[in-house]
Amino acid sequence: MRVLYVLLTWFLLHVLVVTIDGLNDEIHHADVGVVLGNKVEQDGTPSDRLKSRLEKAVELYRDGYLSYILVSGGIGIEGYDEAKVMKSYLVQKGIPADRIMVDSEGVNTRATAQNSRKMMDAMGLQSVIVITQFYHISRTKLAFHQVGYDSVYSAHADYFEWRDCYSLFREFFAYYKYLFHMSE
Repeated sequence: MRVLYVLLTWFLLHVLVVTIDGLNDEIHHADVGVVLGNKVEQDGTPSDRLKSRLEKAVELYRDGYLSYILVSGGIGIEGYDEAKVMKSYLVQKGIPADRIMVDSEGVNTRATAQNSRKMMDAMGLQSVIVITQFYHISRTKLAFHQVGYDSVYSAHADYFEWRDCYSLFREFFAYYKYLFHMSE
C-alpha cells in the first residue's frame, strides 16, 4: 500500500510541476520560436489547438521577441503536411515567408528538437522559445536541452480543453521516456 501511495504522490507532484512550468511562460528575445505541430482538420485548416500555438507565435513575432518562426510537424492521418499548413496560416497572418522555417519531418517532439538544432546551426541561430500546449512544455524543453540547447524558453498556447487532463496523464510517462532516452 505504501508503494502505491508513493507512486500516486510522485505522479501528482509531477503533474503539478508540469502544470506550473507550462503555465509560467519564459519569454525572452530569441532567434527562433519553434511551434510544434498538431492536428490539421479534414478541410486542411489548423485545428483550434494548432491555431492557438500559431497565434502565440504571431504575437511573439509582432512583439519583437522572435527573429524567425520554425514550424514543425509531420503528415497527419488527415493527409496534410502540418508544417506547410502552419506556414500558410502564418503567411496569411502577415508573417513574412522568409522568416518562417519549415520542418516537415517533425513527427514527434524529439525529432522536432533534433531537426531544429540542425536547421538553426546551419543558419548560426542559437536561442529558442518553444511554443506548444502547457502540458507539453516540460518535455519539449527537456528534448531541446538533450540536443544541446543551453537555454530553452517557453510560451504556452492559450487554449484549454477537457482533453488536457488525459494529456497531463500521458505526459507523465512520456517525460520519463524522454528523460531516460528511451526510443519512440
